[in-house]
Amino acid sequence: MHSGKLRTSQAKTRIHTYRATASDCKACPIRQQCTRGLKRTLSVPFDEAARQDIISLQNTEAFQRSRILRRKVEMLFGHMKRQFRFTRLKLRGLGGAREEFLLVATVQNLRRLVRMRPPDIPKDCRAATT
Repeated sequence: MHSGKLRTSQAKTRIHTYRATASDCKACPIRQQCTRGLKRTLSVPFDEAARQDIISLQNTEAFQRSRILRRKVEMLFGHMKRQFRFTRLKLRGLGGAREEFLLVATVQNLRRLVRMRPPDIPKDCRAATT
């Protein structure tokens, strides 16, 4: 008779592989939902429990709010990587990384300020003096 637990046959590449014998599967009430065919194996990633926890949180209001906030930040980093080709740090250490990020963030902010400029300000400096 089936004991209710499958035996682990191998655990490599961050995946648990469980195997069962034909007699184990024969008496199981959820056999059709679990596995079909001659191979009685079930593969489960190591981090499946954490993945299921995140899936259960996806429909909460707090998760949706944090997703919107994450999107804002991640878009800025994506813009840094794509527009400014900021894929590698050139300076070493935390201080160098801080300097480079501050420089790129300053450039991003300056570009945003230029776009936010009111339309009635003339673009040409000479036009403003005459």
